[in-house]
Amino acid sequence: MSTLWKFLLFGVLISFATAGEIKNVLLLLADDAGFEMGAYLNKYCQTPNLDKLARKGLLFNNAFTSVSSCSPSRAQILTGKASHASGMYGLHQAEHNFNVLPGTPSLPNILREKSKAGILSGIIGKKHVGASGDFKFDFEQTEEQNSINQIGRNITRMKLYAREFLENAKKQEKPFFLMVAFHDPHRCGHITPQYGEFCERWGSGEEGMGSIPDWKPIYYDWRNLQVPAYLPDTDVVRQELAAQYMTMSRLDQGVGVMLKELEDKGFADETLVIFTSDNGPPFPLGRTNLYEHGIRSPFILSSPNPNDRRLETTAAMTSLQDIFPTILDVFKIPTDNSSDTSFGYTKSLLPLLKAEPPTNENDSVFGSQNYHEITMDYPMRMIRTRRYKLIHNLNYWSYFPIDQDFYTSPTFQQILNATMHHQQLPWYKNLLSYYQRPEWELYDIKADSLERYNLAEKPKYKEILKDLKQRLLKWQIDTKDPWRCAPHAVLQAQGVFKKNPVCLSLGHEALAKRVTHYEKYILL
Repeated sequence: MSTLWKFLLFGVLISFATAGEIKNVLLLLADDAGFEMGAYLNKYCQTPNLDKLARKGLLFNNAFTSVSSCSPSRAQILTGKASHASGMYGLHQAEHNFNVLPGTPSLPNILREKSKAGILSGIIGKKHVGASGDFKFDFEQTEEQNSINQIGRNITRMKLYAREFLENAKKQEKPFFLMVAFHDPHRCGHITPQYGEFCERWGSGEEGMGSIPDWKPIYYDWRNLQVPAYLPDTDVVRQELAAQYMTMSRLDQGVGVMLKELEDKGFADETLVIFTSDNGPPFPLGRTNLYEHGIRSPFILSSPNPNDRRLETTAAMTSLQDIFPTILDVFKIPTDNSSDTSFGYTKSLLPLLKAEPPTNENDSVFGSQNYHEITMDYPMRMIRTRRYKLIHNLNYWSYFPIDQDFYTSPTFQQILNATMHHQQLPWYKNLLSYYQRPEWELYDIKADSLERYNLAEKPKYKEILKDLKQRLLKWQIDTKDPWRCAPHAVLQAQGVFKKNPVCLSLGHEALAKRVTHYEKYILL
């Protein structure tokens, strides 16, 4: 990179651009991807471009989304807030009418306002958040202007839009934040089944499928694939995995195309690259769940600075909400947390590029799931430490709801049919236990990575349960969670309770059994 200098009248101010200085941010976001990558030791799915990015950067082993649903997850990235705090409670579909609360600050708006339009923002691919004014990028090519497959899966078309954006940034001599949000490997079988369950045949060059010039499809023999331990070990699942892996190859080659555009335009040596996924795969125990395969996220942070960490892994407990302060940190814009304690739970990830922080068993991330589709009323809250996870199911007396595209999937249909016909299924779960969940779920993740054994009622874990409950409630209070009194009390925070909000009991305990001691309310 050439040395830059500026001269001022009546004096000279010289500012040097050091090699590898981070000036820009490229965020690469997958849609419903898990750990189907060689970098995460998947020996079947071929992802050479993501693996190369991981070698050039820092690979995260403890990154988590705070919400396992598309629109709320994208909102958490762009606002730094949990879904109950931003107001993006569920999917941003027209019929659902989910939007962030009016006036919610977002990255593109903050960057434009704080820099006085000196930073260029852009989004290419799937946006799926609203309202539009609350997420106003300077450059937008999303499903709002294009069909979702053309803008989210056609990596050649996405490349051309990225080229246009980067040329604008170079011409205007502005630093930039570009978000490239792929639609792969999201399911599409319930809408366009002719393209395959994951749209794996769309643009493949097969007869009637069209072609994407920058994509060289990789076909997988389902008979040779190994089924992950959390899924039913069946041929149907293997066939679905083969389709998903083929779609992942399109995502991976799309990542390669974007990184090449960055290099060709001369930005590779000054751009921080972030890769992650909005939530886990659309399989049982995955997306819409706060179980591990719903919230654990692939995450790569690649810095152009040769002195920053690369070809390393980090065990730091990380939330996708941390992307928000990280990007603000790149552009030297402080997070205004003077009146919002929720930002105290997020942090910039840039220090991790310098050194691994000391570990603490109490390091934690939090989760807040409310809806996915508007009919899926199943709010959940979670705290996940390095060892334990506590899930609070606020609507535990109801069956866990199933979303539309997962319902029509071959995997779920096989589970459903086997259950209805009383057939054996090689799965450690069953449909009834998947539907019926207790109010509290406590798991020792180190000893039980599949979350098979709920420890919430075990006397041995009484103190651990109490501590995690208290920490979870404090987070809910600090983030002004409207559900913080649920499900056994109602929040009163207006009128005489405005200065001292309280949870007033609904008497659920008395309905279940005779009580001898009654707490009138819990002071928050």
